[in-house]
Amino acid sequence: MDRPPDNSQLQAGTHRLDPWLAGDKARERRTLVRLVVLAAVVLVAFWLTQLFDFKRLAEGIPAIMQIVSEMMPPDFTRWQAWARPLLDTFAMSIAGTAFAVIFSIPLAFLAASNTTPNRFVYHATRLLLNFFRSIPELIKGIILVAAVGFGVLPGVLALGLHSIGMVGKFFAEAIEHVDPKPIEAARAAGATPIQVIWHAILPQVLPQMSDTVIYRWEYNFRASVVLGAVGAGGIGTELLSSLRIMDYQQVAAILICILVCVTIVDAIGMGLRRKLA
Repeated sequence: MDRPPDNSQLQAGTHRLDPWLAGDKARERRTLVRLVVLAAVVLVAFWLTQLFDFKRLAEGIPAIMQIVSEMMPPDFTRWQAWARPLLDTFAMSIAGTAFAVIFSIPLAFLAASNTTPNRFVYHATRLLLNFFRSIPELIKGIILVAAVGFGVLPGVLALGLHSIGMVGKFFAEAIEHVDPKPIEAARAAGATPIQVIWHAILPQVLPQMSDTVIYRWEYNFRASVVLGAVGAGGIGTELLSSLRIMDYQQVAAILICILVCVTIVDAIGMGLRRKLA
């Protein structure tokens, strides 16, 4: 018959739990401190950006309502003239995304710590990716319009160059988190570096890469609308023209067309993700 544990055994068990309980409380305190610091940073950002200026916000409501009233009803009389710019916007987003993917894949392998040839190449490639995404698409668009002229070409280049920085970074992080066992097995079997990448790494990261590409395409379609405002073609040019002459009814109609197109792009992206899952 088992005997109940004596007091010395219970005390020993309690002593063993004490460090774990103390560590758990320390983690809770650190988490609380981080949350307090984060909340303080957010509040300071709100204050610096005048989000707490409720009087100013309230004064802006009548102006917004006035603009909205001038947008009604939307004027679709020029809808045929918007078909080609919308098609250009679609083409710009697809071409910019494809351009980024082509260059992001080799850069990602150079920027991943487990596939880069050496530390110098690793840091140099990371710096290059940081450079590509540090300059917003709008600034790139202005520079490229000045360099190659008006039209969709500067828009494609601006989207593609900025996307390389983001897509390459996400690709590299996906490569760094692959399971090392298939890589070690491929190397032990005498596979070349290209064969290791093709047979041991790509099968693991393709789903994540596909998700990244689809999300970036959805983002690039919206960004291509903004680039049209700086002369990079697409529906953004038509939108800016209507805003300049304060034809808010046409502005409303163009915004509705953009909303429909964004919804279509999001639906296509969702369907592609389901098929690739």
